[in-house]
Amino acid sequence: MAYDKFDTLRSSAVPLSIENVDTDQIIPARFLKATERTGFGDNLFRDWRYNPDNSPKQHFVLNNPLYSGKILVGGKNFGSGSSREHAAWAVYDYGFRCVISSFFADIFRNNCLNIGVLPVQVSPEFLQLIFEAIERDPQTILEVNLPEQTVEIAATGARESFDINGYKKENMLNGFDDIDYLLNIKAEIAGFAAQTPL
Repeated sequence: MAYDKFDTLRSSAVPLSIENVDTDQIIPARFLKATERTGFGDNLFRDWRYNPDNSPKQHFVLNNPLYSGKILVGGKNFGSGSSREHAAWAVYDYGFRCVISSFFADIFRNNCLNIGVLPVQVSPEFLQLIFEAIERDPQTILEVNLPEQTVEIAATGARESFDINGYKKENMLNGFDDIDYLLNIKAEIAGFAAQTPL
């Protein structure tokens, strides 16, 4: 399934300055019955967003109208815990296209890359600068530049580079998942197969 191409994203951000956010908090296990990748955004951080009677918890950041945007800024060790793909699906379905943290669990990072969410790992010091900028101005703009592999706080010009696997980068730039990538080089695969003796 193809996703939107990711090039440069300029957006305000939602700050979630909690460390060790695990996948069971991102999407509780009771919501994993669906097999399609839609509808999970409604239950992103469900137990943190809602009371048992389904009323919103006013103190939780996703319920705060001051914060919005396509970038989620999380604390250290974001996406730890189980390997459920649904956690990345919930992040994407809610509308986030980028998650910034100082450390990601590997499986969560790869699950994000497979569905069009860019996980940007920055230093703890730069992450703190981002949180401070958003605290000063909830509508502060972050610019995430995938071709240059940089993230910048627009108001101050503070910038840091981030790493990404080359194959995953090309897929993100083209809006491909792994199957799309193979379909895109179908002719090359066929040509190689034709020239390869059995």
